[in-house]
Amino acid sequence: MSTTTAPAAEYSNARLSVMMFLQYFVWGAWYVTVGNFMDAQGMKDIIHWAYTVGPLAAIFSPFFLGLVCDRYFNVEKVLGTLHILGGLALLSAPFLSGSPVWFIVIIALHMLAYTPTIGLSNSLAFHNIDNQEKEFPRLRVFGTIGWIVAGIFVSSVLGADTSAVPFYVAGASGVVLGLFSFTLPATPPPAAGKESLSIREILGIDALAQLKSRSFIVFIVSSFLISIPLAAYYAFAPVFVNATGFENPATTMSFGQMSEVAFMIAMPFFFRRLGVKWMLLVGMGAWVLRYVLFALAATDEITWMIMTGIVLHGICFDFFFVTGQIYVDKKSSASIRSQAQGFLVFATYGVGMFIGAQLSGWVYNLYKSGNVDMSLAQWASFWWVPALFAGVIMLIFAVLFKNDLPPDGLLLATEDSATNESARDDSARDDRSDNHS
Repeated sequence: MSTTTAPAAEYSNARLSVMMFLQYFVWGAWYVTVGNFMDAQGMKDIIHWAYTVGPLAAIFSPFFLGLVCDRYFNVEKVLGTLHILGGLALLSAPFLSGSPVWFIVIIALHMLAYTPTIGLSNSLAFHNIDNQEKEFPRLRVFGTIGWIVAGIFVSSVLGADTSAVPFYVAGASGVVLGLFSFTLPATPPPAAGKESLSIREILGIDALAQLKSRSFIVFIVSSFLISIPLAAYYAFAPVFVNATGFENPATTMSFGQMSEVAFMIAMPFFFRRLGVKWMLLVGMGAWVLRYVLFALAATDEITWMIMTGIVLHGICFDFFFVTGQIYVDKKSSASIRSQAQGFLVFATYGVGMFIGAQLSGWVYNLYKSGNVDMSLAQWASFWWVPALFAGVIMLIFAVLFKNDLPPDGLLLATEDSATNESARDDSARDDRSDNHS
C-alpha cells in the first residue's frame, strides 16, 4: 500500500486512471465487433470459437498468476510485456482472416496474454493507493468508460463494425499501454518469498472443502450452470443486433455498460430491500427476460425490446455476478477468501462460459442449418434456448438456496466494496482475485 503526499498521490492516481482506461479500451475495441467481422469474412460458422478462447484463458490465467507473476517479477514489467505481446497478436489477426484456424489461434494467443493483465492491473492499483475501498472504485470506473468509448469510437466514429479496423485500434492501443506500463510505479510481486501454492490452492478447491454448506454448494453449482446460457449473449448478441438493422452495433451494445454503472451505484439501495437471495434471483431473472425479449423482438425487429434487453445488462451483471462475489466474500474466512473468489471465477467465467460458448455455437449452426445467414425467425428460435435453460436454473436455485448470511453483514459489504468487487470481475471479466460486456 502506498503512503504518498497529496500531489504525488494525485499524479499516481492519474496514471493509474489512464492505465484502467486503456486496459478496457483495448478489450472493448475488438471484442464486440469480432463476430460481425467474422460474419463478413465468411467465418460465421465458427464465431463461437472467438468467444471460447477467452474462457480457456480464464481457466489457465490463475496458474500463470499464482505460479509465476505473483512471485518472481515486478507487476508493471509483466503487465507491459503481456500487453505488447497481446497487442502484436491483435495487429496480426486481420492478416490471418483468410485462414479460420489460424485466425482463432492468434485470437487465443492474444487472450492468453491479455487475461492475466486484468488481475495484474487490479493488483498494481491496489498496491499504489492508500484507501482501497474509497479510491479503487474511482479508478476502476475509468475502465468501464474505456470500454464504452472504444465501442462508440470504432462503431459510430469509424463505422468499422464489420471491418478489420477495430483490431488495428485495439492492437495499437495494447502496444501503447504496454509501453506506458513500464512507466508505472514499481510494484514488487505480491507473493515474493512466500511458500509455493499448490494446484488445489490456485483453483480454490481447498477453499471449497471449507465452504461445504448446502447453500454454498447450491450457489456454486447454480452459478456454474447459469453461466452456460449466458455465453450466448456475449458471442451472438452483437451479430443479432446487426442482423436486426442497427447501424452501429458496437455503439448499441455499449448501452449495456452504461446501465452497469448506474445499477452499481444503486446496489446498496436494492440490497437493503431484497437481500442476497432475491438479488441473485433478480439477476438470473434479468437474463431470462433479456433472452425472451430478443426472441419476441426478432421476427418483427422490434427496436425497443432489443434495446431493453441490452440495457438490462446492468441488472444481469451487477445483481448476479457482483452479488455472487460479495456472497463468497462474506462466506469465506480471510485465509481462504482469495482462493474462494478464484474458484468462483474458474467455475463461471472459465468452465461455464467455455461450455456455453461451444453449446451456443452448436445451437446457432443447428438453426442456421447450412443457410448463408440466420433468418429472423431462426433468431427467434435461437434465443428461446438460453431463455429456457436460464429459467430452469433460476427456478431450481429459488427452491434450493437458503440465505445463511446475516443481512447486516451483506449490506455492509455492499456499501463498502460492491464496486470494488465488480471491478475484479468486469469482464471477461476473468480475474482470479476479481463485461462484459
